Amino acid sequence: MRIGELAALAGVSTRTVRHYHHLGLLPEPVRRANGYRTYRLRDAVVLARVRRLAELGLSLDEIRDVLADDRGRELREVLEELDADLAAQQRAIGARRERLAALLAEADPHPDSAVSPQMASVLRDLSVEGSAFAAADRELLALMDTATDPAGRARMFDLLRPLTEPEALARGHALYARLDELADADPGDPRVAVLAADLVAHLPAEMAETMLAELENPEAEAWTEAMGDMLPPAQVETFRLVVAMLREGA
Repeated sequence: MRIGELAALAGVSTRTVRHYHHLGLLPEPVRRANGYRTYRLRDAVVLARVRRLAELGLSLDEIRDVLADDRGRELREVLEELDADLAAQQRAIGARRERLAALLAEADPHPDSAVSPQMASVLRDLSVEGSAFAAADRELLALMDTATDPAGRARMFDLLRPLTEPEALARGHALYARLDELADADPGDPRVAVLAADLVAHLPAEMAETMLAELENPEAEAWTEAMGDMLPPAQVETFRLVVAMLREGA
């Protein structure tokens, strides 16, 4: 049979047949004297096997390995790995759908709601209507949540949890208001040092220790520069003093 007949029999295109020839998945028959290739039924069987394995999700490289092992041991191993991958994908899709369902249940979803469920709850607690600093803090926390792996995200949530307790939350909102008052202040404003000391006192001990450790990370400089781009000078100076006080107290 000709290449078109072979392709039609296996349910693929002639272009696919030629591609499989190029990859070595399907032996290419020798051209006859008239210049045409003649395929046998065996070629159609092999082509059909390649198509079935591809539909299962195997890569073409994996299919090549499977076809090279007529005893099927390679196929079982590859299929088991594929099954594990698909199971992991199903779990990931399930988790995304659960998060999507939670977003759809919100009366007025906000872009920041698309963070992890734990961080979403923290951002709701820390939200202060009309506070420019609270809005900036939400953006930084959302960025950290997005850039952190699941284990790091869980750790970050544990550190933030004490700040969502009622008394700490009230203090935090008051500190946001004081930071907003420094928006147009000079870095030398006497309120800056007082506020820095109060912020240090507000931080849970474990969070303070973690912050000190993170400050030794080379990437911490990038975060400091980003904060300088986002915040007014007096607020930047406040957090510079916070870092200095944490180091002095270590």
